[in-house]
Amino acid sequence: MTKFRFNQPLGGNQMPRTGGPATMMRLPAQDSAAGLDACFLGIPMDIGTSNRPGTRLGPRQIRDESRMIRPYNMATGAAPFDHLQVADIGDVPVNLYDLKKSVDIIAAHYREVLSHGVIPLTLGGDHTLTWPILRAMKDRHGPVALIHVDAHADTNDEMFGETAAHGCPFRRAWEEGCLVNDKVYQIGLRGTGYAADDFDWGRRQGWRVIQAEECWHRSLAPLMAEIRAEIGQTPVYLSYDIDSLDPAFAPGTGTVEVGGLTTMQGLEIIRGCAGLNLVGGDLVEVSPPYDPAGNTAVIAANFLYEMLCALPGIPR
Repeated sequence: MTKFRFNQPLGGNQMPRTGGPATMMRLPAQDSAAGLDACFLGIPMDIGTSNRPGTRLGPRQIRDESRMIRPYNMATGAAPFDHLQVADIGDVPVNLYDLKKSVDIIAAHYREVLSHGVIPLTLGGDHTLTWPILRAMKDRHGPVALIHVDAHADTNDEMFGETAAHGCPFRRAWEEGCLVNDKVYQIGLRGTGYAADDFDWGRRQGWRVIQAEECWHRSLAPLMAEIRAEIGQTPVYLSYDIDSLDPAFAPGTGTVEVGGLTTMQGLEIIRGCAGLNLVGGDLVEVSPPYDPAGNTAVIAANFLYEMLCALPGIPR
């Protein structure tokens, strides 16, 4: 009888880090989520972007920069590949000439992925993609709690007269009943606006908005303890926009804002999700053309690994 073995990332002593498969963490690839507990998949899209383009190249660059990540988390003790079957299931075949069609393509793709009982972790791609993912999450889990880390609220009603754009996903998800209103958290919002109440739309819905200035010079571990207590075991989705980080750390994105979070605070947020009933997560808005040293994609890859380490069923 053959002993079951979980998939493992290809190790650096088996194949130089500069070689091997171009998958997330050099994991095995497969065409569907069948038989998996968690999966990585990409959405190579930037047609919802309002400023600097390039996030269609994000998933490929994140995968490339994930090649140095080893399977054991030295900080938390998590060893996700000893407990979950994980693979890279490729990319969603979006239509780069039609954003509205792409929204429907993404929702249908994630319904199929979720039908296997898997937890998807998404490499983005512009932030429009979170709306159709949340639509599929609602079909699978009902309305979900949301932890949204970002420089921007992304609750615009429209942009240039369009209701599908990377500044609108959470307004659309709210309209479709995808969210548990008293369990929505937006962390890291900052920058300039058009009016004093630009960040207040979410607050009026009962969401908790934590602006970046409230995070300066502070550990965010206590905040995450509060959030865990309030969410409890409600299914929760984590959406992490890389522009939540200060551009000193992550310049490779389309809409940079000064005064952002540090990488350490980002790690505290993601690690602080351990113990929650995480049903999925995404890391969006990585734009390689504005990331000359690859730093932004390196951070993105590591944050996605940390999301994997925070999933249910991973001892720490």
